[in-house]
Amino acid sequence: MSLVAKSLIFFNSAKLATGILSRLYSSKVEVPQFETLAVSVPSKNVFHVEMNRPKQLNTFNGAMWKDFYDCFMSLNNNPECRVIVLSGRGKHFTAGIDFNSLLEEDSKAQEFEDVARKSRIFQSLITYCQDGISALEVCVKPVLSVVHNACIGAGVDLITAADMRYCTEEAFFQVKEVDLGLAADVGSLQRLPKVIGNTSTVRELCFTARRLEAKEALELGLVSKVFPDKDTAIQNILEIAKTIAAKSPVAVQMTKKSMVYSQSRPNEDGLEHIKLINQMMLQSEDLRKAAMAQATKTVTEFDNL
Repeated sequence: MSLVAKSLIFFNSAKLATGILSRLYSSKVEVPQFETLAVSVPSKNVFHVEMNRPKQLNTFNGAMWKDFYDCFMSLNNNPECRVIVLSGRGKHFTAGIDFNSLLEEDSKAQEFEDVARKSRIFQSLITYCQDGISALEVCVKPVLSVVHNACIGAGVDLITAADMRYCTEEAFFQVKEVDLGLAADVGSLQRLPKVIGNTSTVRELCFTARRLEAKEALELGLVSKVFPDKDTAIQNILEIAKTIAAKSPVAVQMTKKSMVYSQSRPNEDGLEHIKLINQMMLQSEDLRKAAMAQATKTVTEFDNL
């Protein structure tokens, strides 16, 4: 019996249950709250995370690093969430690290005279910050970032951990750390070369800290598309997010897991990884539902994962 035929039989037996699940869906979704991030649900299964320190230009302080980790781990485990749109409130996407916050952490290390004990303080700090950024990559839900105006320092770390990047015409990007006397240590040096695929240009950006304007960012492949203004960008990206959210969460989330796993490994390892995943996931009802929808040219709804 063909896969399509099996899918049609499955659909007839499951149609009633699917209808019940649709009626049980409620738009009253529990939304996590954070000190430095604002979270909303603009449409079904789409969550919008906004950096919410506009008076401080959305700079990263101690609370924001933690909020990013807690937020994206929470959404990772939230079955109602299938796609995440990330943006910033106020004049800029983010002006990078809150330098005063960095100095406060430095003062803690200076309480010790021994270099090993000072180093332990900085090790903990760097790990804390890295985990906040890497949470976007660890989260199995696709993350779509929308940049307007400045995206400096930690902002570049942040968006390179996202899955898709968009910006406005006035946006610019800057790996600013060398101007502060340090090497970037929370993701830009590792992820930016893979995103752009041009190590010469990446090294120029990282060594000089020059501004990368929106037009060049598009040409280099850092962003997928440039929009005239923030409102237009958000509106368009939310539509893309809705399209993704309507698809099988099994298919989308396993696709992200495979792509993240494979990006730094040989093809053979990536193929083995997706083989192990799909020997289980090919048994999911989502495959049958999707096959039926393609065959009958209808729209189907998938259960949360």
